[in-house]
Amino acid sequence: MKVLVATKNQGKAREIKEFLGIGFELVSLADFPDAPDVEETGDTFEQNALLKARTYFEWSGLPSVADDGGLEIDFLNGEPGVKSRRWPGYEATDEELIEMALKKLEGIPKERRTARLRTVSLYYDGKQPLIRTASVEGYITEDYCGRCEKGYPFRSIFWIPKFNKLYQDLTHEEHEEINHRKVVCVQLAQDIAALNK
Repeated sequence: MKVLVATKNQGKAREIKEFLGIGFELVSLADFPDAPDVEETGDTFEQNALLKARTYFEWSGLPSVADDGGLEIDFLNGEPGVKSRRWPGYEATDEELIEMALKKLEGIPKERRTARLRTVSLYYDGKQPLIRTASVEGYITEDYCGRCEKGYPFRSIFWIPKFNKLYQDLTHEEHEEINHRKVVCVQLAQDIAALNK
């Protein structure tokens, strides 16, 4: 069974292909140079994932898997959420996003700085979508360490209590232990297999 991994992000496509596992013939948008872009206009991660999966299913005719996710800060009612890169109202740099998060939480005690990195993965084949979500819990630090993994600004201020360290400082093994994309993809693979028995 052929399934389209509906992302142009090669790192994300590689991860999703790995975690969906064997049993599917997986192709990604990298295999289709003429694939259209999809503007993420949804108000939730679920809406954006469905928008991408449905668009690429209709374009390619292939059952499609898409995902969306980001940081949700409880004190800020789930922001930045789907806004992510455009949190300030424009396409922000990594440093601007870090500064904005810390400024909005200035003076807020640790116990109220709880947050999560959440991801939603969705399969669409023209019928009822299959959807899975998972998250990594932690809290936002009061200070910025000054080191940021390019493209992943919030990992530099997101503390993981389980390992007592920043998300970006996790070892490969630690990251795999709490990898929320892995969790949703493994669950989704089981759902897809059950649906297509």
